[in-house]
Amino acid sequence: MKRITTYTLLLMLALALMAWTFNSPASAQSSQQPAPRPTPTPVDDDGNVIEVTTREVRLPVTVLDKKEQPVSGLNIGDFQVFEDKQPQRIEGFIDEREALPIYIGVLMDTSSSTAGKLQFEKQAAKDFIYTVMRRRKDKVAFVTFDNEVRLHQDFTDKQDLLDKAIDNIKKPGAQTSLYDAVWEFCDQKLRGVVGRRVIVVITDGDDTYSRARLSDAIDIAQQTETIIYGISTKGGFAGSAVPGVLAGTVKDSEDRELARLCEQTGGRAFFTGDVLALERSFTKVARELRSQYILTYKPTNEIYDGRERKIEVRLANKLDGTKILTRRSYKPRKEGQ
Repeated sequence: MKRITTYTLLLMLALALMAWTFNSPASAQSSQQPAPRPTPTPVDDDGNVIEVTTREVRLPVTVLDKKEQPVSGLNIGDFQVFEDKQPQRIEGFIDEREALPIYIGVLMDTSSSTAGKLQFEKQAAKDFIYTVMRRRKDKVAFVTFDNEVRLHQDFTDKQDLLDKAIDNIKKPGAQTSLYDAVWEFCDQKLRGVVGRRVIVVITDGDDTYSRARLSDAIDIAQQTETIIYGISTKGGFAGSAVPGVLAGTVKDSEDRELARLCEQTGGRAFFTGDVLALERSFTKVARELRSQYILTYKPTNEIYDGRERKIEVRLANKLDGTKILTRRSYKPRKEGQ
């Protein structure tokens, strides 16, 4: 009898513990909040995958003649657009006469490698702003990058505020976070603006510190329809070359990366430490920005797959020696991304 009583008591205790466990708050919470699972691929009633359509693609386009002068007066019928070699229908067209406002980010390298060129970079930044910005229409922001990316002046059309922000830069940092600067500025400052979007990077071209990669910087510039121009302070020439800028040291691996960053977004890079040549480069950029066309199309490939798509813009009647500047690819995104 004693053995049976002990066994019964043990059994009752075990049942009580089991009941408490299943009714405890932690267990209830666990049953109400199962572990998250990946979102399943959407399918229709027949089990077919539902495809997500892409948005419109907008292309800022500059056409240069054989003397590298902008070609004006073109219309929608003069252009052809191809995506992955497939022709696309151009649905929107804005020519240079509409003169949309331009939002420009001037990103200046203040790493230790630019210490001997800091005054030149500051003057270059001022000259670029003075040459390109139209008062009461365009807006410019000024940013520096070394170990950190710092916004010194938000978008403004006031030259005196920009000059003051540039003059206040006194001391270089240690590293170079070029790609982080491009990524952060595109993401935080250019997504919501209405108008054309431009970045000019003043640097010696050698990124040493970014978490972002070159491909990340190109990708977000293409997402935000941002054109990037690069001014390298590494290469120079005899005569009026800037102190600290070595003659002939252009087109190494860092220079090629800077050139790629610009070319893939529809801009270009200038490799010079010559002050007069730099001023001519600024004038070229200003003319190009004033002579841009905006083409818009809806991709015939409506499937969202995240894959990079190649873009080519041609002239219907190709002129000898003409060159077209525009972004060369993009990755389609779902709405809201």
